Amino acid sequence: MRGIITVLGNDKVGIIAKVCSYLAEQNVNILDISQTIVQNYFNMMMIVDISAPAKSFEELVVELQQVGEEIGVQIKIQHEDIFNTMHRV
Repeated sequence: MRGIITVLGNDKVGIIAKVCSYLAEQNVNILDISQTIVQNYFNMMMIVDISAPAKSFEELVVELQQVGEEIGVQIKIQHEDIFNTMHRV
């Protein structure tokens, strides 16, 4: 099972490190990652393997939001199928 994580906010040192460290602690593998910075705005999208996380998906949602609050960015995770359905044209 795969998930899509988005991270959005003002650029600062340590965003990728903090998010990746949390995911590693939860046994969530990063399959693909893309990040851009446009005029000091940080945008990152990750495709992750959530087949065997250490915590439930609901806990990942809440804790990733908390990680985002700690570092001043918005972090969201969605199941891949929901993300694809929402972004279908």
